[in-house]
Amino acid sequence: MHTLDTANKPLVYLRFESLDRDNRGYLSPDDFEALGGLAMNPIGGRIIEAFFSSGQDTVDFSSFVRILAHFRPTDRNRNKEGTQQELPSSRTRKLKFAFQLYDLDRDGKISREELLQVLRAMLGLQVTEEQLQSIAERAIQEADLDKDDAISFDEFKKSLEKMDIDTKMSVSFLK
Repeated sequence: MHTLDTANKPLVYLRFESLDRDNRGYLSPDDFEALGGLAMNPIGGRIIEAFFSSGQDTVDFSSFVRILAHFRPTDRNRNKEGTQQELPSSRTRKLKFAFQLYDLDRDGKISREELLQVLRAMLGLQVTEEQLQSIAERAIQEADLDKDDAISFDEFKKSLEKMDIDTKMSVSFLK
């Protein structure tokens, strides 16, 4: 279930405890405010939401570890039969996690409006609304292979096949 090596588990548990300021044994969205990198990230709120299952407002240590695995270096393991088993830190799982940050309504597609919402959060007042519209339009045109005016996960994955996901999706939670 967890994909942490034995050496890192005590460090992750210490980090969990430091975020759990009231010693409740679980974290709430407010507890994540102590993560400075997320507080400064324009989509930090979306990343924090990813730690919580739909309808839940707390996360236990096991769930905390499972989500953190998306931010570890990309890897794959072999199971007992020797076949490859996809881990949370695999490239595909990292991309699925990133895709969910854009797919705001969870319908399996990134619409133009969803892309615009994320771009507004990321770029804010740095660019005009017209520039944001242009960026969204170009992104949809380049990634939307089936021409349905939205980006599916497969299209998202294909459009990012040359991106270094390890560099882009690494967060230091242990500091």
